[in-house]
Amino acid sequence: MVRTIIDLSVKIYDGMPAHKNMRPPFVLPHGTHEASKARNLGTPDDPMTFASCYFAMNDHIGTHVDAFFHMHPQGLPIDEMDVTMFMGNAVVFDLRHIPDLGDISAKDMEEAEKKAGVKVDGHIVLLCTGLHKKYFPMPEISHRNAGVTAEATHWLADRGSKLHGVEGPSTDRPNDPTFPSHRTCRDRKITHYEWLCNLEELIGKGVFEFQGIPLNLKGASGSPVRALAFL
Repeated sequence: MVRTIIDLSVKIYDGMPAHKNMRPPFVLPHGTHEASKARNLGTPDDPMTFASCYFAMNDHIGTHVDAFFHMHPQGLPIDEMDVTMFMGNAVVFDLRHIPDLGDISAKDMEEAEKKAGVKVDGHIVLLCTGLHKKYFPMPEISHRNAGVTAEATHWLADRGSKLHGVEGPSTDRPNDPTFPSHRTCRDRKITHYEWLCNLEELIGKGVFEFQGIPLNLKGASGSPVRALAFL
């Protein structure tokens, strides 16, 4: 059986948009094919050259998942979290009617659940607001995202959803320094993906398989992931 794979991950590149509290990444050539010629690798009739890149970035750049440690000083770092948590059945909620800097309420979640035709019961829930398609890669994407309210975050936790995901830099509005979503995730022992994309392609598709596996970064507060949907 041939399955369709939809990539939900943004490309990581030098100077890409980032959350206002995070520095954009630096991506530089580390070695070039031209420079490596002087090493005389390979054989005279079949020389070999190589290229490599240098990445300098924190653990919350691009499509990433937050570790429990990100929100709680005694929380588990990303390398100690159960890897099976980052895969499973998922559904996309259509929230494209939520305005920039709007609030996603529990009522919005209930209406989106009904529209999706999937009763959330331990599912990974990905929230499509259209932010990525509207703004990426313009700087506006870093300060226009809607926020998942505390009540909406409780709504997810009450239904056994250990993971949810959003487009853009945060589950919280950039103009709300109280971080209600992050604090509720901390208290309910759930977490989330940020900077997802291409969620429009999954609206109306029902339940699909999701994987967003973090790197095995010792002590990290989060990790970039390659988030994929399998239909």
